[in-house]
This record gives sequence, structure tokens and C-alpha cells, in this order.
Amino acid sequence: MIKLIAFDLDGTLTQHKTPLEKENRAVLDELAARGYTLLMVGAGQCARIFRQMGEYPLDIIGNYGLQAAVYDKETGGLRTVRDLIFPVDRDSINERVDALRTKHGFTAYRGASVEFHPSGCVTFAILGTEALQADKLAFDPDRIKRRAIYDEVVATFPEYTVFVGGSSSFDMAPRPYDKLYALDAYAKEHGILHEEIVFVGDDYGPGGNDESVYLSDIRFIKVDDYTRLREALGDLLTKEATT
Repeated sequence: MIKLIAFDLDGTLTQHKTPLEKENRAVLDELAARGYTLLMVGAGQCARIFRQMGEYPLDIIGNYGLQAAVYDKETGGLRTVRDLIFPVDRDSINERVDALRTKHGFTAYRGASVEFHPSGCVTFAILGTEALQADKLAFDPDRIKRRAIYDEVVATFPEYTVFVGGSSSFDMAPRPYDKLYALDAYAKEHGILHEEIVFVGDDYGPGGNDESVYLSDIRFIKVDDYTRLREALGDLLTKEATT
């Protein structure tokens, strides 16, 4: 009795930071044709997600729920309905990040040590904000290095929800914002029960930004290879949605 299918983007529908390809766009079209409501629940800004998806017509939650936009059929664009900004104590965050760098030997980096986003989200860029892409990809591909200190980073930033982000960073969103919080709020606003929701994501391991949904009572479909999305969705592409 599924009404809503919510998606992560990078690693689930696309390769990281790459455009939505026609194969998975066709899968979304088939789901929409069956009557499901489709929703994107992302870590980045709504406008960036919309561009990356080739302006696909669906509502988007961005920044873990700090931002939200609805698709406007008349204009073919997004209309922002929420864009929260939280204050950030930059000195305190930089001081705590510096202490972590010193303790764990992450003292060499390119660019800024910390990226402060307009929303109030924060990225602890271990290799720096201007690190070479090749270096970032080689740093911690299996996330073992970051997961080894994940609990310590969480304890160091109790006012944030901490995620093992990207390939070489920790991302932090002001509490209580995370994907479960954002999805639950959307469901309540639209009168949708948890048992009527499916979430589709790839980052469900410890510290992953889909983990909060994975550990909840919402049905979670794992996508470990975005090129096999159709296979992962299984019966959702063969059974009719509840309207």
C-alpha cells in the first residue's frame, strides 16, 4: 500500500555529482505513471539537486530538511517553501576541528579546513576545501579511516548530526535535522503514514546520511549500484500504487 517513494540522489540514482542518466530517468517516469508520489530527500541545496536531475518534475527536500521546494507545473521550475538558516559559531568549530586534526595527524590540507554553508551546515574537510579530486578519492574509499574516529567527532559536535560525507570529509547538520526528520515532517504535512513510504538509498552504513531512515520503521530499499536501480526496485515497478 505504498503511496510515496523517496530517493537519495548520489550513488542511488546517479554517480556522485553527475547528471541523471536516461535509464534511471525512465525508471522514475514509470513509477510516476503508476501513481506513486516521488520525492527527493537530499543533503545538498534544492536548486543544485534539481539541476543535477535535469530538472525532473518532483518535490525536493534539501539540506536534510532545512530547505524544501515544490515543483511548479506551470513554470517547470521549483518554488522554495522553506529555507532555514542557523547561526554558526565559527571560532568554536574551527577550534574543535583543529584539535581533532592535531590528535589524528590531519594537519596537512589544501584551502580551508572547514566549509561553512549558508544554511548552517558544516563540512569538516579533512584534506581541505581545495584538495585535488584524485587525492580525495584515494583518501578513504572504504570509509575505514573516518569510521574509526566517527564516535569521537559525534561527541565533539553534540549540537550537530554528523555524517561520514563524500570521500574525505565529515558533514554536519544542526540537530535535529537529518533525512528521517525531513521525511517524517513531509509525510505528516501530506497525511502519509510511515507504512505507506519507501525510501531508496545507498548510504545506509554507520555514519551514512541515509542511516537514520534505514534504522527507522520506514521500508528501505538498498541500492549498492545505481546502474541496477531497476532491479533493486523490484515489485514497485510491477504493482500498482495506492491512489
